[in-house]
Amino acid sequence: MTPSHLPSDVLRMTSATERDVFTVRQRGREFAEAIGLDRQDQLRLAAALSDIGRDLVRQGVTAVVTFAIDTEPATSLRAEFSWQGEPAERVLPNGFPTASRLLDAAEPVHANGRGGLVLRKLRPATLPPLSDSDIAGLRARLTESRAADPLDELRAQNQELLDTLENVEFQRKELLRLNEELEETNRGVMALYKELSDELDETNRGVVALYAELNEKSTQLKAVNEAKTRFWSTISHELRSPINSVRGLAQLLSAPGSEPLTDEQRRQVQLIEDSGTTLLALVNELLDTAKAESGRLVPQLVPVNLVDVFGHLRGTMRSTIRSADVALVIDDPSSLPPLWTDETMLVRILRNLLSNSLKFTECGEVRLRAELAGDGGHVRFTVTDTGIGIPDDQIERVFEEFHQVRSPLQTRAGGTGLGLPYARRLAVILGGGLVLESQAGEGTTATLRLPVRDPEDRGLPDLGTLLVVDDDESFRDRIGSLLGEFSDAVSYAADGRAALDAVAEHRPGMVFLDLYMPGMNGREVLGVLREKAELRTLPVVVVTSSVPDGLDLSSAGLGAALLPKSQLSVETLRHAITEALMVLPRSERQ
Repeated sequence: MTPSHLPSDVLRMTSATERDVFTVRQRGREFAEAIGLDRQDQLRLAAALSDIGRDLVRQGVTAVVTFAIDTEPATSLRAEFSWQGEPAERVLPNGFPTASRLLDAAEPVHANGRGGLVLRKLRPATLPPLSDSDIAGLRARLTESRAADPLDELRAQNQELLDTLENVEFQRKELLRLNEELEETNRGVMALYKELSDELDETNRGVVALYAELNEKSTQLKAVNEAKTRFWSTISHELRSPINSVRGLAQLLSAPGSEPLTDEQRRQVQLIEDSGTTLLALVNELLDTAKAESGRLVPQLVPVNLVDVFGHLRGTMRSTIRSADVALVIDDPSSLPPLWTDETMLVRILRNLLSNSLKFTECGEVRLRAELAGDGGHVRFTVTDTGIGIPDDQIERVFEEFHQVRSPLQTRAGGTGLGLPYARRLAVILGGGLVLESQAGEGTTATLRLPVRDPEDRGLPDLGTLLVVDDDESFRDRIGSLLGEFSDAVSYAADGRAALDAVAEHRPGMVFLDLYMPGMNGREVLGVLREKAELRTLPVVVVTSSVPDGLDLSSAGLGAALLPKSQLSVETLRHAITEALMVLPRSERQ
């Protein structure tokens, strides 16, 4: 192979004997020094050239050696060996590995019966670039340089070895010093680690104490909720009975067959009856709201004919119109399919919305209409009015219990501030949602969305695998045998952690979850399922031996059906499954 002759070639020589090897080594070291390579790089290049030259002499190969400057891709020293014969891998058993280890590149070449090896050592980028005149001067200086004397070169190699040994000794001592510093640092780290561990232990003890305090507070809150529930259960009959008596007596006094009353007496009796009616409505709203909050308000899903519902509302709501300047318009919903929902809850929601609109509309109209949503899976009910409207900063606040927007008309209209919060809770329990859009002074639009289901189709969809989570093995067997009516695949988990692992490994079609389990309880499992985006739509039936006070399965966004263990049967399971498929988190269903 004929070496390339580039303008950057600096020196070309022949290596055939041991003396030539010394000369090549000397020229290479001088070349490296001249272009700015440091002492260590000079020694690395010289060692590589020596090993390659000795391999060639042992093989009886004469080689042409060319020293040059390469500028692409970066400025580097290039030393190229070229010879007639076999490739470098065979000719250079020692030199090729040495060069590959010590230099930046060692590239074997072989073509047209000629072997070769190109060595490269990068020049530091911090040095100024070499000009053509620099390269020409370097070429002249190396050409005129005295040929190396083997003894001189041997002395130079010995000196280099001594320098290297001294450098190694210095580095050894420096390493020992660094090791001592590292040991001192390690002792400091260990002391700091112990200090942090002690602080962490102290913090953990505080956390444990706080956790115990939270458990105590939780127990107290549970006791308060139980007391509240007992209070509502007891006071329900106690409040309604006297109120109904007062209203009944007032109606008797003003009945046509009763003793005639003066105008003032009639006005006062009417005031008594109106006050009793208002008080009864307040008691009913409070009781229903309490039921919804505790999760005990369970929908009874049946096919509902919207024509009948709208007809009922058309008749009952006309008597609540306060002004002849207000028109109540209820559009015909005959074109819509029946809904699979709770008729009583639906009527209460719509009656609340219509009642609010009629209260706060002095002129114009209040309109109720229903239409199938674009997705075909929901019916959208809208109640629009031309009333006083709601300021932007109050639209969400009206869904807070007892909150009322201050206005002169509010004082005259009255109310408890429970109607809209109650209506939204019912909407969520039915698997839908309720939102308001309003502009102060122009009117309000309330939109209720409820899912549609064909009432003629009472069958259930393919549920896939059903997962039962309960620490009671006998109950798992009992509910598992009943669930065989709905799915061929039923799997089991004995605690909350095992349940989450099972869901992560293979997502089931539905989960039947016990609330009270050791370790991770059902409430925590349900919370984890609803926090993960990919599991928010997983249907869940909460199965428990006691109704969980204070747990709102719907409005808290947990989206689960409730089934008492004492009522376990195929029919109650069917009902709970249907409810769980409908009552999912509102944000996901919309």
